[in-house]
Amino acid sequence: MFKTRLLSGIVLVVIALATIIGGGIVLLCTLTAVSLIGMQELYRAMNVRKDKFTSLEIAGYLCAVIYYVLLWVDKDYSGLGHLMPVLSIIVLMCVYVFTYPKYQADQIMSAYFGIMYVAVMLSFIFLTRNLEGGRFIVWLIFLCSWGCDTCAYCVGMLIGKHKMAPVLSPKKSIEGAVGGVVGAALLGAIYAAATHGPVIEYAIICGCGSLISMVGDLAASAIKRNRSIKDYGTLIPGHGGILDRFDSVIFTAPVIYYLAKILIR
Repeated sequence: MFKTRLLSGIVLVVIALATIIGGGIVLLCTLTAVSLIGMQELYRAMNVRKDKFTSLEIAGYLCAVIYYVLLWVDKDYSGLGHLMPVLSIIVLMCVYVFTYPKYQADQIMSAYFGIMYVAVMLSFIFLTRNLEGGRFIVWLIFLCSWGCDTCAYCVGMLIGKHKMAPVLSPKKSIEGAVGGVVGAALLGAIYAAATHGPVIEYAIICGCGSLISMVGDLAASAIKRNRSIKDYGTLIPGHGGILDRFDSVIFTAPVIYYLAKILIR
């Protein structure tokens, strides 16, 4: 299992390096594909997807694709991208009304949640890459997410005693969480020194991002517990599905984007 997990992790890193360094249309298309797969995993868990494609599911995917097309047109997120939350709910409610009583209200809400939670939040990787200096800043998303996870695990294994969320995730400790935040901040400072970036700003961004990344991890776990599933999917051997691997990244991407716009001039 460890070997499989390690090899899968290496492949993920290689894909991330290739697409994020390239940026542009390559990154946009990759994120679109990742978002659609992640949405399908969530739709399956939330009973939006059945044994075959449904009109509600297809409407959700269509909204996600349109959103990414709008981002390509409006790369600085100044106007067109903000249309999507409103347009999506209108499209999904049209499906709800004109196919009634095929779908329940909770399925419509789950479909909308999938667009916002997966497609929109992951898109901030692309938006961060497009910031001034974004080719360096964008890596903070992964550095604080996966760095926090690794540091929290190590510290928790060594000195973890007090449970952070005993019902939801019994293995996570308060000591591990503190270690994750401190570790992520240190990684941010080291990364800044290596790339000649602003040390204090990068450390603050990674520290704040790591706090949110833990919420993202626990949120994904809460959904899985509610739906009585172990993993969202099996796409990534040893890791599960897209949402199992990117649960914290989904939360940190928007936070890093806005913190970078505020703190880095």
